[in-house]
Amino acid sequence: MKQEHKACYGTMFHDTLHIDTNHAMKGKVFSFEVDSKGLGVSGRLVKTDIAEWDDCLACPEFEHCYKLCMARLALEAAVASR
Repeated sequence: MKQEHKACYGTMFHDTLHIDTNHAMKGKVFSFEVDSKGLGVSGRLVKTDIAEWDDCLACPEFEHCYKLCMARLALEAAVASR
């Protein structure tokens, strides 16, 4: 039986494999930006939306949603390192 989830389920972080340089990559809670002025990276910024984090903490699906988000980040890191 397929379980229904909230629309935001599994979206705490933005996809880290597809980055648009010089643009905010926003997940529900965490966002980042990789800045470039030419060939190299000139800056990196990571932000946390505390109001969205509080919303996630209050959600009954938080524990398994968080686990899904972390598993996806681990897989993205493994793919990116190859």
